[in-house]
Amino acid sequence: MQAHLGDQLVVESPATGVNRRDGEIVGLHHDDGTPPYDVRWSDTDEVTLVFPGPDAHVRHLEHSRPPAPSPLSPDTRATAAVSTPPQPAGAPHVGDIGRRVAEERHRRGLSRNETAGRARMSPEYLSYLEEKPADPTVATLIRLADALGTTVAALRGGGIDLPPGQGHALLHPMLRDIGPQECLTLLSTHGVGRVAVTAPDGRPAVVPVNYEIVDDAIAFRTAPGSIAAAAADAEVAFEVDHVDDALSQGWSVLAVGPAQVVTDPAAVRSLTRHAHALPWAGGQREMWVSMKPTTLTGRRITAADR
Repeated sequence: MQAHLGDQLVVESPATGVNRRDGEIVGLHHDDGTPPYDVRWSDTDEVTLVFPGPDAHVRHLEHSRPPAPSPLSPDTRATAAVSTPPQPAGAPHVGDIGRRVAEERHRRGLSRNETAGRARMSPEYLSYLEEKPADPTVATLIRLADALGTTVAALRGGGIDLPPGQGHALLHPMLRDIGPQECLTLLSTHGVGRVAVTAPDGRPAVVPVNYEIVDDAIAFRTAPGSIAAAAADAEVAFEVDHVDDALSQGWSVLAVGPAQVVTDPAAVRSLTRHAHALPWAGGQREMWVSMKPTTLTGRRITAADR
């Protein structure tokens, strides 16, 4: 019996052949993949040392997944539901760990086969990890981190509370300007942006706000007397950006123009009714401010074509 990390150990009933128990192999004790194994049991999520008996067999990862159906196959949705495991509550976003693994592997010039060999896992499992919504065990992450010369915390997105952009820069970055139409498209994804204003005390200030795009205008709600409310009847700057630390890429959009309070009751009701999110800051924020950009510029960092 031989296994790779990520394979499944299945224990069957000798009488009926029905699975009695199964679990993921999360630890190997021999380089050739022979027993014993550290197994994380699916019914208890506990990891135990297992010496498989005659009623056990290994289900290899590459044999456990059905072949991908044609994109037009009527069974596509059903197959995806079976082969894509649900993301555990509190786990990183789908594919985040895999993207960090792939990026670190590319950064170090390692192939999947080389990385899998160093981490003592099958290349098929590494491929699955990089491309699917996988939730690898701590044991798997420890081996990958060691193989890639990094840490488990880094692969899991440790330091998520730190400001974005602390990852390594691309070896061959390309900075390009973004045209107005693309800027508007990026703005239209909604979310959180930053408005730059002159505060009531005369000092410059930048505050984050939830915003909407309505008829090419940027609208956000705030409370009268707040710093963001100082944008009313003034020329302000509004900035939105996205930084992908896993890929060392990102973009930013800057809008500049006059802002004013929305006073029409029907317009206020429409903005409130169609808002994509409540203000994260909470509280009573019924004052809508709208800014019509007179200039719209942006920049994007990507990997240069080589």
